[in-house]
Amino acid sequence: MSSAAATAVEPGTCGTPVGISPDASASSTQPARAKMPPAVIRRLGRVDYESTWRTMQRFTDERDCATPDEIWFLEHPPVFTLGMNASAAHVLTPGDIPVVHVDRGGQVTYHGPGQLVVYPLIDLRRAALGIRDLVTALERCVIDLAADFGITAESRRNAPGVYVAGRKLASVGIRVRRGASYHGLALNVNLDLEPFRRINPCGYQGLEMTQLVELGGPDSPASTADALEPHLLRALQLAIQ
Repeated sequence: MSSAAATAVEPGTCGTPVGISPDASASSTQPARAKMPPAVIRRLGRVDYESTWRTMQRFTDERDCATPDEIWFLEHPPVFTLGMNASAAHVLTPGDIPVVHVDRGGQVTYHGPGQLVVYPLIDLRRAALGIRDLVTALERCVIDLAADFGITAESRRNAPGVYVAGRKLASVGIRVRRGASYHGLALNVNLDLEPFRRINPCGYQGLEMTQLVELGGPDSPASTADALEPHLLRALQLAIQ
């Protein structure tokens, strides 16, 4: 999955557009941050995928320049999701798991119980963040979390996500609309990895997945969210209520 493939972009409405492509917003020179209200953290438990996606869209469409950013920690029931430009050929044998076409960048991935999903709903212009900055922050918080448990993880410039010894631990796919982000990060914690073998994860045939519990990390999405939160807030330079 290329960096462009992991991101879908629409212009912003609070000031200048965030950018017309990931590379256009990837400059290290960013404007100063506007005054930001404290962010809101929500722990939603296990929630339906499609209704949550629609709620993210509504939040993004209705927010204005004074709306606090939100970060949602949650899990989804089993579902495969296909990004805007994804090829259905990467869905091999979905079986009884539903396939949902969504408006993020990237190819196909799987969500299921035991995976921590993080949705950062961020006004990127107000936060003075480019698209590459957001992707890097999401990857960095997972790398830092892994390091807390003695796990060496890394990102790849040409394939967004976090990897351990060549296996994928976390996936990143975002949407930018009206200058704000939604969708986000999926971190494998303690789940059945078999459904990943029914697809070419992120469009890569034979890509192997891994998870924190197998690497000596936390064994539940809830405890992982608790451990990840400070790393994520630091990476995004956010204060919370």
